[in-house]
Amino acid sequence: MDDLFLIAEIKAVHGSNGFVLIDSFSDFSERFFKLNSVFLDMFGSKKEFFVENVIEVGGRIALKFKNFNSGEDVNFLLGKKIFVNEENSVKLSKDTYFVHDLIGSEVYRDSVLLGCVEDVLAYPANDVYVIKKIDQKKILIPAIKDYILFFDPVKKRLELVPDCDLLYDDEN
Repeated sequence: MDDLFLIAEIKAVHGSNGFVLIDSFSDFSERFFKLNSVFLDMFGSKKEFFVENVIEVGGRIALKFKNFNSGEDVNFLLGKKIFVNEENSVKLSKDTYFVHDLIGSEVYRDSVLLGCVEDVLAYPANDVYVIKKIDQKKILIPAIKDYILFFDPVKKRLELVPDCDLLYDDEN
């Protein structure tokens, strides 16, 4: 099966017609209105579910799957992760990457390995990359062009600008 990408988690049953409310992990909520099918993690394997309807409820997305017509039908889906295949993944603009592309990438400054991207924190001003060094200390790098020289998602290599300042997470 093609690579699958995590986009949401089912959080609650909505109404009595088989809708489920989701928590989206995507910055692109409009993507849900274009989906014909998704994959749910069912006991360690991915099963395809066909999307019958999508509505917005108080700023949240609710999905209805084909042949699931009541709250009882969808109750067992609570907590399940929702994935899409590459065909249904969002196409990003230049110099924009998915978090899963960044996680695990090696980070270099002046061609010296600093560590690997462990996490990406989302803040209103900009994202912040959490870099785990070999000695287990962490460095926080703002995800802005002033700090990033280039990123190669295929090689999973992030090169920082040579003279950028580093902020260690244990600094006050």
